[in-house]
Amino acid sequence: MFESLGDRLTTVFDRMTGRGVLSATDIDEALREVRLALLDADVALPVVKEFVAKARELATGEDVLRAVKPSEQVIKIVHDGLVDMLGGRAPVGLNLATTPPTVIMMAGLQGSGKTTTSGKLAARIQKFDRKRVLMASLDTRRPAAMEQLATLGKQVEVDTLPIVAGQSAPDIARRALSAARLGGFDVLILDTAGRTTLDESMMTEAAEIAKIASPHEILLVADALTGQDAVRTAKAFHERLPLTGLVLTRTDGDSRGGAALSMRHVTGLPIKFLGAGEKLDAIEVFDAERVAGRILGSGDVVALVEKAAAEFDQAKAEKMAKKLAKGVFDLDDLAEQLRQMQKMGGMQGIMGLLPGVQKVKKQIAESGITDQTFKRQEAIITSMTKAERRKPDLLNASRKRRVAKGAGVEVSEINRLLKQHRQMADAFKMMSKDGGKNMARMASALGMGGGAMPGMPRGVTPPGGMMNALKGSPLAGGPGGGVNMDMLKALGGGKLPEGADETPPPPGGFPGLGNMPGLGGGFPKMPGGFPGMKKK
Repeated sequence: MFESLGDRLTTVFDRMTGRGVLSATDIDEALREVRLALLDADVALPVVKEFVAKARELATGEDVLRAVKPSEQVIKIVHDGLVDMLGGRAPVGLNLATTPPTVIMMAGLQGSGKTTTSGKLAARIQKFDRKRVLMASLDTRRPAAMEQLATLGKQVEVDTLPIVAGQSAPDIARRALSAARLGGFDVLILDTAGRTTLDESMMTEAAEIAKIASPHEILLVADALTGQDAVRTAKAFHERLPLTGLVLTRTDGDSRGGAALSMRHVTGLPIKFLGAGEKLDAIEVFDAERVAGRILGSGDVVALVEKAAAEFDQAKAEKMAKKLAKGVFDLDDLAEQLRQMQKMGGMQGIMGLLPGVQKVKKQIAESGITDQTFKRQEAIITSMTKAERRKPDLLNASRKRRVAKGAGVEVSEINRLLKQHRQMADAFKMMSKDGGKNMARMASALGMGGGAMPGMPRGVTPPGGMMNALKGSPLAGGPGGGVNMDMLKALGGGKLPEGADETPPPPGGFPGLGNMPGLGGGFPKMPGGFPGMKKK
């Protein structure tokens, strides 16, 4: 959502980087570009004016003009301004009442994603807060709205209120409250009806439901793709309903981000969640500091670790560790790593959370490596027999032709995949020697080691002093914060641009992504794990 804004701001700051001293003229020029970038991103004009005024006041002080790295000081000022604009440093969570049931009322226009968001929110509360959730559809107008919520409930294994034909929305609200109390549910989510536009009957009905249910949370679901219309909708709803928070949907689309940046300032309401995809687990808590980091190209390592931890399987991890300790890494293990990567959002999802990626976006695009590359690799592996996956040396020319036909690829792709697997398997075998004493070297190769890493494009680093999550990590500075373009090339995705580093890539890590520094041992099921995470 913030890709265009991030590109504009990165260009502005790149011009400032390397200058020993910044004059008042330099700062005025940079803030003018920042102002244009925010307006182009559809941020409300009053919000932009206030942001630039505060930034200018802080950026023109003597401390900045005489700082050792004044450009980084200005970047930090813009970062802090974005955090304040988005709602402050502390995320605002749900108000889950101590005396159940907690009633959460979902409001919004038709088509904004209320019903789907209700299912996502219920699944999240049940999984992370360990609460029993009941969902009830109060939408008596939209065809199959109740059936849609019931279907979502089955998919996420959350109870839904039985459908009784002919009941009005207020009556359904009363029945849902009674069912939640009698059934011992901790949370009740009420999915209200919407309209294509704001009208009096919808607002009157919503106000009546709020009076009956006395909800602890009234969340407005707004479509980020509608831009400033979403802000105006939020303002109109807030005048009639005591809203407690906002949920922005479709943030994975190509909207310019103006709604998210303007929403808190205009309405005074916190953004609590972001809907980032169609899958029922594609909802995340809104964290202003982390979103600001993504906009400014610092990535979001915390979100990346959370994604990996959410998919962590202790039993599979222990099984993999035992195999690797013996130096065994077959094609089944490689396929498992490819599946794990897809679960975490695929290459695009992971790359979007890594620092410094914006600066090498063009090289990544030219490499030709996409999520389809990894899907083809998985198709190649699943087209083999069990014996061939365990012992790839069995794959002679005729077997490769058979696998190529089964996977719908060329034999050259199979050879490339086998070569990549051989490099990884040899590395694990070497590391497992001497009774496993070399595992420390393996962990270092997977990203735990500090300092520069071979094969990294030089100068690709996140802005200094931006994210507290990066402190103490190789991501905090130096070439270690970049993207391993050599591993992308090893997968056969076209040619690297001229001047790219041709150092051979280190072994290990996720196929096609090389090392992901700062994650301490790569991803779940790979030796090393994450820093600070202990085995159960």
